[in-house]
Amino acid sequence: MQSANVLILTDDSEFARVITTRWRAERRPPTLTVLSSQAFHPRSAEGHELVVLGPVKPGSLAALPAALPPSAQAILCASDSAEVREARSRHPRLLVLPLEEDWAQTVLAVSTEILKRIEASCQARHALTVAAQSEREATLGRYMIEMKHSVNNALTSILGNAELLLLEPGQLSAQSLQQIKTVHSMTLRIHEIMQRFSSLASEMREAEIESHAETRETLLSSLLRR
Repeated sequence: MQSANVLILTDDSEFARVITTRWRAERRPPTLTVLSSQAFHPRSAEGHELVVLGPVKPGSLAALPAALPPSAQAILCASDSAEVREARSRHPRLLVLPLEEDWAQTVLAVSTEILKRIEASCQARHALTVAAQSEREATLGRYMIEMKHSVNNALTSILGNAELLLLEPGQLSAQSLQQIKTVHSMTLRIHEIMQRFSSLASEMREAEIESHAETRETLLSSLLRR
């Protein structure tokens, strides 16, 4: 997540000005979008990792949290009131920050931690996806290694029979002769690919052994220096 997307939803222009000014002064500010409750539509929040709800017109707060996408983390910045307490009771995931002294710094600090957590979760999901893909590829590779001998035997049989037929070209039509030559040529190509695969497998095993040896040497050196 190179740049997070944050939606600031408020009817208070001063709240929007303060929070955006403070945020844009940060070293890595997120992409900020400011909307009023009147201009807001549920689709407006799509693609935003965080929604900061500021003061809105009376009666607007009840519907706004429910209209936010479940994937978006929401922070409500408001003074204590019956409407705020009701919104909090209906939406337990809604994080409420009171508009007290130095509220902007508190909002920025909490928002930064939330965005870091979201980024870490995205990285973890990506790592799991990559690991699953790697495991599938490793399974395929192991299967190919296990079947290498059988494939080589089949290739040897095809090559042998093709070469026997090519030794007596007079018994074949021109078309059949050309087809057998194609089979022979493609079989040689597959054999070359299998040989390269075997070579790569050996190189990877050697690299893994060297890596383990280097790790052991590093650990041993670290222990000896203590």
